[in-house]
Amino acid sequence: MNRKKLQKLTDTLTKNCKHLFRGFDKDNDGCVNVTEWINGLSLFLRGSLEEKMKYCFEVFDLNGDGFISKEEMFHMLKNSLLKQPSEEDPDEGIKDLVEITLKKMDHDHDGKLSFADYEQAVREETLLLEAFGPCLPDPKSQMEFEAQVFKDPNDFNDM
Repeated sequence: MNRKKLQKLTDTLTKNCKHLFRGFDKDNDGCVNVTEWINGLSLFLRGSLEEKMKYCFEVFDLNGDGFISKEEMFHMLKNSLLKQPSEEDPDEGIKDLVEITLKKMDHDHDGKLSFADYEQAVREETLLLEAFGPCLPDPKSQMEFEAQVFKDPNDFNDM
């Protein structure tokens, strides 16, 4: 399955999930194979908190180095927050938000989030699971997707 086919099929499920393809394409070959597709859907539709934490962390770790850096946080927050007209530099507000986030989530105080930091913060407050932007479907989108996909399996032949 190529990127366009995956995007068409998952639009309902992933309205706000910008990094879906990277999250599903585990071997980084530019295609989502059947195993990756099934594993990704399983996580989206029935995944445990542990599975969802691992997935979200991988999505948020933009450069794949095993950490969420200040720069990655800034980039994700800048792209996910609504722009408010003000006299203040909007980047300053985002930098402040990054610092607040680090104070809340960086348990080992090394200036970046490891999976252990992220996991501990999410277990303490599950709302932090998508702290840097949406990457999981909301329940309504999930139900719409299931209704679309499971209504007629022959619809896949036309993709």
